Amino acid sequence: MAAGRCECICTHSEAKTFGGWPGVKKGSKEATSLQEEHQRQTDILQKVQGLDSWLYGDPRHVLYPRNSTGMFCGIGLNVAQPSVFYFDILKCATSINVMAAVLNGLQCPTTQVCVEKCPDVFWALNPLAYLPNAKPRDYFNQTLCVPSFDLASTKLVSPTLFLRSALVIAMVVSFLFLLLLRFIAPVMVWVLIFGVLAVGAYGIYHCWWEYDNYRKSTVSIADIGFTTDFKVYLQVKETWLAFLIILSVVEGILLLTLIFLRTRILIAIALIQESSKAVSHMMSTLFYPLVTFVLLVVCVAYWGITALYLATSGNPVYKVVTLNSTQGNCGQIGGNVTCDPQVNYSWCPSARCIFIKYNNEGLLQRNLFNLQIYNVVAFLWCINFVIALGQCTLAGAFASYYWAFSKPSDIPTFPLSQAFIRTLRYHVGSLAFGALILTLIQVVRIILEYLDHKTRAAQNPCARFLMCCLKCCFWCLEKFIKFLNRNAYIMIAVYGKNFCVSAKNAFMLLMRNIVRVVVLDKVTDLLLFFGKLLVVGGVGVLAFFFFSGRIRLPGSNFRTEMLNYYWMPIIVVVVGAYLIAHGFFSVYNMCVDTLFLCFLEDLERHDGTMQKPYYMSKNLMKILNKKNKGPKKGKGKD
Repeated sequence: MAAGRCECICTHSEAKTFGGWPGVKKGSKEATSLQEEHQRQTDILQKVQGLDSWLYGDPRHVLYPRNSTGMFCGIGLNVAQPSVFYFDILKCATSINVMAAVLNGLQCPTTQVCVEKCPDVFWALNPLAYLPNAKPRDYFNQTLCVPSFDLASTKLVSPTLFLRSALVIAMVVSFLFLLLLRFIAPVMVWVLIFGVLAVGAYGIYHCWWEYDNYRKSTVSIADIGFTTDFKVYLQVKETWLAFLIILSVVEGILLLTLIFLRTRILIAIALIQESSKAVSHMMSTLFYPLVTFVLLVVCVAYWGITALYLATSGNPVYKVVTLNSTQGNCGQIGGNVTCDPQVNYSWCPSARCIFIKYNNEGLLQRNLFNLQIYNVVAFLWCINFVIALGQCTLAGAFASYYWAFSKPSDIPTFPLSQAFIRTLRYHVGSLAFGALILTLIQVVRIILEYLDHKTRAAQNPCARFLMCCLKCCFWCLEKFIKFLNRNAYIMIAVYGKNFCVSAKNAFMLLMRNIVRVVVLDKVTDLLLFFGKLLVVGGVGVLAFFFFSGRIRLPGSNFRTEMLNYYWMPIIVVVVGAYLIAHGFFSVYNMCVDTLFLCFLEDLERHDGTMQKPYYMSKNLMKILNKKNKGPKKGKGKD
């Protein structure tokens, strides 16, 4: 610091000497006296600088290395540890950035420890160290730890327990949400509907308020023209007037829809309540997605192993070469003769048997690319078949609930197991055919993506537009086939007919009730979206408050400081909660779709007489003003 001050003063001194002092004539006695006084001050400061360097200087900074705490290695407390160990020496590469190095005190940004001897072997943590009762001193080296870190008194803490607890909470919340829909579905649906209407009404008010503010403005969109700064458009009255008109039209459509379709909304609510009852009577259906997950893992594993074996199916080809053809009989080696790397060529000292390539001359190797394509197609087919198997099994179980005349006494024992066995015994061919149709469409989409990627640089605008249209059309076709297959599998589970007949019957049934289909689909999507948002958002917020240290569990030794990056477990919890909620709600969605198709079939095939009684619940009969005729006890029972 003294040197810095002297440098500043000397620089200032030179400026005054050559530039002069104001009011003092150069060469006068006063000027000479001032120069001599200034020179004496400079000499004193230079002596102080030399004294400061002897008093506060420390040559040990050059002679000995230091650890991260600033202590010297090889002297003092670390006299037995003369070397310094860098935990991650690659981080020292940041020193090439001058600003980063200066901000870090010209030190390597990694932990540095004084050690007796630098490690000379590669080391990896034993997997047994992750066990709950593992002791750190049995798996780590104390000599490579910072002095303040004592392995003997250290206990490994992993957030795995808390991650599992958060996922269990997500599962419990999803489960309770589905069961409580039996009682709270009407309230939640109407609250969500009126909430959407309230948001639209506020949007209309806000647009009118903004339009009224800019009404007197003389600036219009014609004056602005086209600009990439969209904020400019929000400062003209025409923009807010357009928003006002659009929101008013949408709000009016929603109100008219609510008025004229209120009966169908009530039917959708009743079906959602009935689905909750069905799930409560068949708890095992909520865990069927685990079976689907295991089967999907098997398909992925089989595809990966097959692709690996195909890629490595060629035998290695070795050929003998010579490094010096003038030695012995080495001149006879032409480099075209195959060899065995384990054979020693004693007649030619410089002969070597080296690897050239993998054999690609066999029938299998010539068709290797085609086999990989077949493997991908088979993989997609298996994936779609497993999904179809799950949908048909769940549909069979929930259909057995709906067609039970007296619930729950007429519900078959183990409905899910019976539906699974029945599907495997009678409907495998239909499921495979439906999965094949979907697979072919997915293959076409993959080919289009491949062609688009390969020819993107050479395409003209017309070709790009055509490719975009093709990709959009096949995307829509895939969505439609998935929707049709899903309903076809329900009809297969109900009536046991083949895929084509079931698909036609399901499509025609839905077209005859298209308004009910749209209302039920949108109401169900809105409700399940809110449920997923509730589960994932709630568990995510809870995980954030816990892992960030804002809340602490009583009796827990977990602290936020133990985590290097607390966002990672939060992300894991959110993703896991979403997958769990998606698994639960996919079962519930399948239940709603199955009961809806059964409800439509019930309306068309039955009339409420003793010969053809309705199987729907009393709540649905009340909404539709229908009832079962005859004195038979138990008809229309929930």
